[in-house]
Amino acid sequence: MRVRRPPLVLALLGMGLAATLVATPTSPASAEPGALVWSDEFNAPAGTPPDPNKWRHDIGGGGWGNNERQYYTDSTSNAAHDGNGNLVITARRENPANYQCHYGRCEYTSARLLTANTFTQTYGRFEARIKIPRGQGIWPAFWMLGGLPWPDRGEIDIMENIGREPNRVYGTLHGPGYSGGNAISSSYTLPSGNFADAFHTFAVDWAPDSVTWYVDGIQYARKTPADLRGNPWVFDHPFFMIMNVAVGGNWPGYPDATTTFPQQMLVDYVRVWAWNTGGGNPGTTGAIIGYANKCIDIPGANPADGTQLQIWDCNGAVAQQWTFATDGTVRAMGKCMDVAWGSTANGANIQIVGCNGNPAQQFVLSAAGDLVNPQANKCVDVRDWNSANGAKLQLWECTGGANQKWRRG
Repeated sequence: MRVRRPPLVLALLGMGLAATLVATPTSPASAEPGALVWSDEFNAPAGTPPDPNKWRHDIGGGGWGNNERQYYTDSTSNAAHDGNGNLVITARRENPANYQCHYGRCEYTSARLLTANTFTQTYGRFEARIKIPRGQGIWPAFWMLGGLPWPDRGEIDIMENIGREPNRVYGTLHGPGYSGGNAISSSYTLPSGNFADAFHTFAVDWAPDSVTWYVDGIQYARKTPADLRGNPWVFDHPFFMIMNVAVGGNWPGYPDATTTFPQQMLVDYVRVWAWNTGGGNPGTTGAIIGYANKCIDIPGANPADGTQLQIWDCNGAVAQQWTFATDGTVRAMGKCMDVAWGSTANGANIQIVGCNGNPAQQFVLSAAGDLVNPQANKCVDVRDWNSANGAKLQLWECTGGANQKWRRG
């Protein structure tokens, strides 16, 4: 569908690494996000540059992998607070300092801001309230990168718009085998009006095995490893955020006689929440959702002691309603989750048996989304990374893999 930005010439080069937060983010299944862990409300006085403790500038006019035509500067002419609670990124038809671009003397300036060396996070809700610019060849974006090399470290596009489609935005994943024109992409079209007419909220919920996109609170896409056509899921490490307004490029095309300048993207806020696993608080009851967005499930209407637990499409049945009891057990259908034979070995079955409170029936859902048996100090794991209904659960050393990540529904 499009040609993509890439091999990045980032402010990563020559800079230190960001402060990294591997947090507990908001799950697509959660009604509420976890704790707010980072934000910029852009309430500085008019003319103030972006907060350097939160944002740094990419600078240059090399085309940015897409034959873009702007030169990104660190000038307040291109990125500054407006004094009304917004950060404004402005694309201008100008060249005040004889900037040189890949095609010769640059025709435009703009700004590209990133948190590469100030803030990164694994999983969570990433959200911004933005009024985008308009016009043929104008390309605003709010997105995230997992670092270099691209696309091996992944890219999550939270919002992109191309000026010739004023009522449509895109949400996209890029990774090895699915980048550029082969990217995994979805779009949302406004029921009326254009995005440049008003502020809109753009967000993703990023969980261990899914990314879910929203516009104004409306979910319009969710992607999981099953959507990647057999290619690797690389969204399991810290990413940083980027905001920019590009001018021209292979995908949006180039400004024409209808395009007016300057064009401005107003950003009311950017906020990041932790991933809300739902926790394992005593007394709470609900689904336990994990790999492939499926639920821990008890097979059969009248399961015998020793029935091995599985994953299954979430359906709200009693076989998927788990209570974290005050004695540390996890219960459903009047029985307890259990490690077969009290084993601490890799590969031991996770099963359902009558409750007896022994150490094989003790489980803790950690803030990181690990469902741990403390006796073994090992995790509940989906055997063989099998995402099909009926895939069995086992005990395995904790690896941080998506097949070991769980959240409350």
